[in-house]
Amino acid sequence: MNRRSFVHHSAILTGLSLLPGQKALLKSLFPDEGNMTILRDNVGIYTERGGTIGWMIEGDSVVVVDTQFPDQARNLISQIKQRGGKSVDLLINTHHHGDHSGGNIAFQGMADRIVAHTNSKKNQEVSAKSRGNEESQLYPTELYDTEWSDQIGSETITLRYFGAAHTDGDSLIHFENANIVHMGDLLFNRRFPFIDKSAGASIRNWIDVLQQAQRTFDKDTLYIFGHSGAGYPVTGNKDDLQAMQNYLRSLLKYVKKQMKKGLSVEEITKITDQIPGAPEWTGRGVGRSISAAFEELSEQ
Repeated sequence: MNRRSFVHHSAILTGLSLLPGQKALLKSLFPDEGNMTILRDNVGIYTERGGTIGWMIEGDSVVVVDTQFPDQARNLISQIKQRGGKSVDLLINTHHHGDHSGGNIAFQGMADRIVAHTNSKKNQEVSAKSRGNEESQLYPTELYDTEWSDQIGSETITLRYFGAAHTDGDSLIHFENANIVHMGDLLFNRRFPFIDKSAGASIRNWIDVLQQAQRTFDKDTLYIFGHSGAGYPVTGNKDDLQAMQNYLRSLLKYVKKQMKKGLSVEEITKITDQIPGAPEWTGRGVGRSISAAFEELSEQ
């Protein structure tokens, strides 16, 4: 992947302003839906434009996981109020990318607490400073390093960090009673993932993180995914975690093989539209996976 293409994709995923010609791509990546969907008990998802939002509404108790962008966050807040929610007891960011934390600012004065991994806040601050939009940020107020847990209403919510993967600050959020885990961007369901090497991503460790998730949660766990490919849902089970592992393993194996042939990252990208061994991953974006794998393998 060349630098222009990398910046193009990174801009989308970190919430930068887009050129007019990029709007069609943005819409295809983040379709406008605006739906609140209940999954189990009082826990559900909200989909509009950005990474999938998780939520819990139980009487006066409200929890929100991720915030998309400001306009979408305001739409969600309106729907929360229609369901009787007056404030948000707990706002959680799975990680720092703008399509997951850019809407935090809409919760200013409404969210009592904002929780994220220590590295997530660090990355959010670095990104905001580099873009010059610090004034539009609402940063986490509570941080953790390995595990964090609290009870909101009758639901116990636990955050876990298993190490660097999509970034170096990705949290898994477990609604324990409902047995629902929000994976954030640790899971791109049959869609080429963004692997943010600039924020400490590790493909090798990402594979291990997905394995740790399978060991930690049981066979009945329902997972929420940050994004999905066309025709695939943003929720699923352990089979989807295993499929993502297979994609990442296949990616490293393929790029390593091409590097041994002496091919450059540009040459590999030019001849590749699908990763052998992971045929379900199709569409646009394979170049950013190849670029990240090439960089990681070059570090050996």
